[in-house]
Amino acid sequence: MIVEERLVTYINSLDSGNTPLLEEIEAEAKKNYVPVIRKEMQSFLKSMLALKRPERILEVGTAVGFSALLMEEYNPVPCRITTIENYEKRIPIAQENFKHAGKEKEITLIPGDATEVLKTLEDPYDFLFMDAAKGQYLNFLPDVIALMADDAMLVSDNIFHDGDVLESRYAVLRRDRTIHGRMREYLQVLCEKEELETICLPIADGMTISTKKRNGKGE
Repeated sequence: MIVEERLVTYINSLDSGNTPLLEEIEAEAKKNYVPVIRKEMQSFLKSMLALKRPERILEVGTAVGFSALLMEEYNPVPCRITTIENYEKRIPIAQENFKHAGKEKEITLIPGDATEVLKTLEDPYDFLFMDAAKGQYLNFLPDVIALMADDAMLVSDNIFHDGDVLESRYAVLRRDRTIHGRMREYLQVLCEKEELETICLPIADGMTISTKKRNGKGE
């Protein structure tokens, strides 16, 4: 827990909730121990979409399709979403959720390893959401940046890994040390990228917001 639990509970109590279908998908995912974005991230995405109004969205990490459907639902302008998922058991569930929501034309799910899939994409994206295998964020980054339009926004979720990133390598469980090191390296590299303006925020499990500078110069 990055932010004090009582504060998070209070903030979440003020949330107006989502559509009945999204609430249903979220409840089903939690029942089956499938991770979905936290309430704080849901609220944040709604606000950023209202501000950014992106027409082309790229998501790395579909899971059961909850976040893709949330972004499509709460984006105030029509958009096309491309989402990538590598876990075979979740792909048909996500596809069924998109079908049930009537969003098969708006949301395209590409199965496969994002490290390979990202290299096949061409169109620049206005808004990108990174929520896949945390240890792979650094591997995805070069291709993700290449797919960002000028002024595009990249949001990376779960960057603090339940607070472990803040600890010494030897203070975390041995099994978590690899992802601990990779996430710290990702944050260092991301924040040093000259073509990006990046901020880290202690919301939910931590996130970064990176904006691509126009022509690489912030003009």
